[in-house]
Amino acid sequence: QVQLVESGGGSVQPGGSLRLSCAASGRTVSSYSMAWFRQAPGKEREFVATISWSGRTTYYADSAKGRFTISRDNDKNTYLQMNSLGPEDTAVYYCAASPYSSTQYARNYNYWGQGTQVTVSS
Repeated sequence: QVQLVESGGGSVQPGGSLRLSCAASGRTVSSYSMAWFRQAPGKEREFVATISWSGRTTYYADSAKGRFTISRDNDKNTYLQMNSLGPEDTAVYYCAASPYSSTQYARNYNYWGQGTQVTVSS
């Protein structure tokens, strides 16, 4: 089993930055691809970014490209640096782990955290 716990969410003004963290415990996730998804009120969960088990390959949703950076330290922690935040980024952000290759499809991720709220508002 893998347990994932997100942290780092909060309230920020438009144009601001946040760094989300995802801490894994239980079984090691060093061989898992990791990803961030988000869900805004009244909307479906959507893909944000993913990183391969090695950390060498990353892939972003169009909405995240150029503003967000996903990274990992392989053993336990995955991060999402978010810059130039706007109100459209307001959502609950979820960390997820997959034993398969990096993918944008939520169905391929076996383990999920409980989420951390990000609110962007002036």
